[in-house]
Order: sequence, then C-alpha cells, then structure tokens
Amino acid sequence: MNAAQQVKDLLDFIDASPSPWHAVKSIEDRLAAFQFERLDESAKWLLKPGGRYYVIRDGSSIILFVHGQKPLPETGFKIIGAHTDSPGLRLKPNAANYLDGFIRLSVEIYGGPILATFTDRDLSLAGRISYKNAQGEIASQLVRFDQALLRLPNLAIHLNRGVNDDGLKLQKQYELPLLLARVSEAQLPQPYFMQCLQQQSGIAAGQILAWELNVYDTQKGAFWGANQEFYSNSQLDNLASCHAALTALLDEAALSAGNTLVCAFFDHEEIGSESNKGADGSFLPDVLERIALMATADKQDYARTLAKSFLISADMAHAYQPNFPLAYDADHKVLVNNGPVIKVNASRRYSSESVSEAMFANWCIEAGVPYQKYSHRCDLPCGSTIGPITSAKLGIRSVDVGNPMWAMHSLRESAGVQDHHYMIGVMKKFFTNL
Repeated sequence: MNAAQQVKDLLDFIDASPSPWHAVKSIEDRLAAFQFERLDESAKWLLKPGGRYYVIRDGSSIILFVHGQKPLPETGFKIIGAHTDSPGLRLKPNAANYLDGFIRLSVEIYGGPILATFTDRDLSLAGRISYKNAQGEIASQLVRFDQALLRLPNLAIHLNRGVNDDGLKLQKQYELPLLLARVSEAQLPQPYFMQCLQQQSGIAAGQILAWELNVYDTQKGAFWGANQEFYSNSQLDNLASCHAALTALLDEAALSAGNTLVCAFFDHEEIGSESNKGADGSFLPDVLERIALMATADKQDYARTLAKSFLISADMAHAYQPNFPLAYDADHKVLVNNGPVIKVNASRRYSSESVSEAMFANWCIEAGVPYQKYSHRCDLPCGSTIGPITSAKLGIRSVDVGNPMWAMHSLRESAGVQDHHYMIGVMKKFFTNL
C-alpha cells in the first residue's frame, strides 16, 4: 500500500475502535486473516516454531507474537510497545442525574485531555458492560452507541465575555456533565439511562451490573490540506502507533524472517500504567518468559535472551506548530511529514540513550526513511511513555520514538500522511533485521 492507502486503513481502524476494548477487538479481527491463534493465560501453552499467537488480558491489552525459528538466546525478542487508551472522559457508576428538565450523565476525567475540545462535538459512548448471564456467571460485552448521543454545549460569548482572552475553563465537577435528554420530572434518570443501555446492548437492564464507558467523538477521520497531506481523527495518540506496529508485523517479510517478533499494546498508559494489564504490570514479562521457557528449559537462556532483546516504545511526538514558536526548544523543532522522531530526555522520561538512538537512526537509514530528534523545553514538564517502565522491568535496551502530531490529547488530533508510511517502513526494517 502507498502512504495514502495506509492512512486510510489507519482511519478505518480508529473509527472502528472508539474505546480500548474496541481497539483490541479490531486488532483481533485483523489477526484472523493471518492464522494467529489465541492463547489462554490459564492454560498450558504449546508453541511451534514459526507459530503465530496472541494473548488478551482483560479485554483492552493485547500481546501478539511470532514464535521465531532462530535461537532466542542468539536473536532476542524484537518488541514494539504502544498503548490502546487515550485521554478523555469516562462515565461514572451512578452517572444519570436530573436537573431542570434535563437528564445529564456525569463523567470522570481519564488522563490529561484538553477539555475544551469536548465542547460542541457530536459525542457518544463506547466500551464494555459487565452483566450476569443466563447461567448465573459474570460476562462482558462490547457496547457502542453509533449515533450522536451526548453533547457539552458551550456558553454563548454574551454569557462568557472573557472566553477569547482567558480561554475556555470548565469546572470539572459541575460543568462537565453531558446532556442526554429532555424529560419530564416523573422520569427517573438512572432507569432511563439503563433502558438506553438495554436497547443498545440487547441485555436486560436488571442483568447489567457495571460498565466502563468511554466518551467518543462520532465524527469520522479525514484527510485535509491543499494536497491532502495531513489527516485528523481522535485517538491518534496512540492508536496510530498501534496500527503502524501491527501493519509492520503482518508484512510477509517480517512474518517469514525467522525472528521472534512481539507487539505489546497496553491499556492504562495515560494514567500511569500501574495495573494488572498496564505496562507496569506483569503482562509482558509473563508472556516473554513463557515463550522463552517453551524454547528452552534453561532459565539462564531467558536472561541471555533479554540481554539480546530490543524494545521500540512507540508513542506520538509533539510536532512544531508555527503559531506557537515559543512552546518549543528552538533547536528541536520536529516537523510533520519529515519522518519519525527519536525522543530524548536526560531525566529518563523517555528510554532513549545514545546506543539505542543510533540503532534506530541506522534502521531508518537502511529503510530509506528520514528521522528527527526531539527534546522538550527545560522549563516545561515532560510527558513520559511505557518505554522507561518496560525497559527497567525487563532490563532490555529501548528507544522512544513517535510520529510528529498536532494537538496531542485533543478530541481531534492531526498528523502527516507521509510520516505514517515512514514509521511502518522503519518498523518493518526492525522486525526483519538480522
């Protein structure tokens, strides 16, 4: 596929993935065409050389791997890590409330979204519900409202005269509830919302015991620019990195290279990764150890394998926006459509160091891909990624990279078409490298 086709596939992937649980389902659906076998963590594994497998933990984190034919202690694991979650709003447990003739849904803030970007958008809900099935067991099901269900209307400028000078500020407890319906006072808000869930899911309201529901924007992804060289959508941070890694791994050259390839896509990165399925949990170490023990019973060989392994931590990067030049280090302006970004931070907010920087730069050169380097302004707090966490937990070399993008953590983010093509190219080179 050319660059535009790859980005069109990315936009379709994101549009089908309005929550981390849907993202994992979208990945699983794509793996079916490549004969990947799902493994159960509670069962014994029997792995074959050249076999293709994946493991899902709690619905929203997934690790997929190709069990290479080359000796693991000699080649190590070739790992790309990314995350399935994005900053935004999540529904509270007792969300529905009635005020002045309106049913509203209360939300919590997940991660660090730009809250003002949620106003005046066609919003809806997606995620999973947990319920008691006919057998009396607890089960989960994906749910998604496709229609514009909710809205957070702005105040008119006549009622907020300073908005263009002071910026839009939303009081997090009282001004974020989302409008759902205009009803009579006789209609109780929670039963009304439960009926909405029942109608959408097909599960009786009385059986639904809990939910994790993500607020998402119903507007589809799009190309833009005079030459259609840019694209926009929700959740580019970080589903664009997941898509690039997945596309690279499913390339025939990567699948047949004989290396042991791993893509690890974690939930909960945006809130610190500290969970049973986050990058700071045991998920990746558990899977890697089981792969290694299937290849050899010698525990020293697992340590040898990790010493030979490499992790690309792929998360999006801050592109230079010419309207705000003072927001950037003048010597580290990374530009859209100028190639993947190697992210460097002396305080180890990123995992890159000189050797891993050089290795990734060399793979870019070998793949014919340009690259850039980014360092944050010293007087601004720097974000972080799964890279330092995963590298420290496993003791493996790692580099932090990402494609440049605008409006990170907005409900509508933008990036460059050519960059996505470049990232897929260097990831393919990494996976096929001897």
